[in-house]
Amino acid sequence: MTDLHLPLDRSAGRLAAQIAAGFRAGVRSGRLTAGTRLPSSRDLARDLAVSRGVVVAAYEQLTAEGFLIARRGDGTRIAPLARPDDPPPVPSAPVVPGARTPVDHDLRPGSPDLAAFPRDRWLAAERAALRTLPDDALAYPDPAGALVLRTELAGYLGRVRAAHTDPDRVVVTNGVAHALSALTRLLRADGHTVLAVEDPTSARQLPMLQATGVRLVRVPVDDQGIDVAALARTDARAVLVTPAHQYPTGVVLSPERRARLIAWARDADGLIIEDDYDAEFRYDREPVGCLQGIDPERVVLLGSVSKALAPAIRLGWAAVPPPLAARLRMHRLHTDLGTPVLPQYALAEYLRSGGYDRHLRAMRRRYRARRDALADAIRRHVPGARVHGVSAGIHLYVELPRQCDEEQVIARASRAGLAVAGARPLWSPGRAAHAPPALVLGYAGLGEGRLVKAAELLGQAVVSGAHG
Repeated sequence: MTDLHLPLDRSAGRLAAQIAAGFRAGVRSGRLTAGTRLPSSRDLARDLAVSRGVVVAAYEQLTAEGFLIARRGDGTRIAPLARPDDPPPVPSAPVVPGARTPVDHDLRPGSPDLAAFPRDRWLAAERAALRTLPDDALAYPDPAGALVLRTELAGYLGRVRAAHTDPDRVVVTNGVAHALSALTRLLRADGHTVLAVEDPTSARQLPMLQATGVRLVRVPVDDQGIDVAALARTDARAVLVTPAHQYPTGVVLSPERRARLIAWARDADGLIIEDDYDAEFRYDREPVGCLQGIDPERVVLLGSVSKALAPAIRLGWAAVPPPLAARLRMHRLHTDLGTPVLPQYALAEYLRSGGYDRHLRAMRRRYRARRDALADAIRRHVPGARVHGVSAGIHLYVELPRQCDEEQVIARASRAGLAVAGARPLWSPGRAAHAPPALVLGYAGLGEGRLVKAAELLGQAVVSGAHG
């Protein structure tokens, strides 16, 4: 007879349940296979020194669950459908935008210094918020966001970014991506079938924007920012720009282009969507004020704490003209009922207490030192490379020598333990064919010493990858 291995803990009681669990474990492990004949209830009861009724109850339970089958004249057997659990498949790693593969030196762009997240101060802000949080604030939130946060954000944006806004014009979102997706869908509903975007631009945003149903047109960027004359030649009446620190080239929209872009919006009855993604981090001078402050009826200002604190917070905002603010609020009501309340109150407290400003001042000092270290090391160790853009943000645009193969440089760097991102996917196909090879390097997460070492490794990869 099959050795059933059914240990019982008599002191624990529920013997029938223990027997049933033992059979299930035997089937799942593959020890008891389909068709195996089991002892009669009388024989098993004798072997286990329990009453027959205990075994009958276990057999009935397992039969009802499909583990056993009982036929007159054939006894009780493991059911044909019973089989061992398949070992859990090892899933292939999904391709997640922004996901990080562990490497020795990670210079891929997109994240701030996550180790610098102010855990203690954020926890203090959460505790302070919870102590004062009204009971009714725990109900479904205002789809536009908690008034306390919208009030703090309006004051902050006016003070730091020279925005012209008020709490009624601010809508809290789950990051810039959420705001951008919602706004584009509203524009599509208004008949905007085309959205102009910069060339080059963030490749991460393009699939999300295309999913809204708009057609994207690429508008060239040069050393003064977006080419407004080229924008005017398109049929777009809405444009997405990064004027304070263009992504990825790092240039700032020139005063002349700023004036022309506002004039274009007024003449075309258009809308400018201003992604202010890292405007707090300007190192050589005070940051240029936002476009929204010039014409708040024609410009939507988008921002978040993703670069200032951490992307995981998932808090952003849109400062929009009043009619659009009302529509965006209704869109939130009809799609997701708004942003979680507790993080909003925590951020409001962090802003109110001055903790956010202090954190930004500390990070500006840190990031400036890291940018300078990496830029200087690239000039020393990467022959023929050129660092583009102003002293700002948390990434560098590094143009490589013309004879380099961008993909080969990336592959050689990877084999040396250095992760870098190429610029070619950020350009439109037509311009990518003529753009010099380049890399977009994020430096926020590494100290100066490691950045210098990374530049040395990059120099070796560039020399190895150069042709001729």
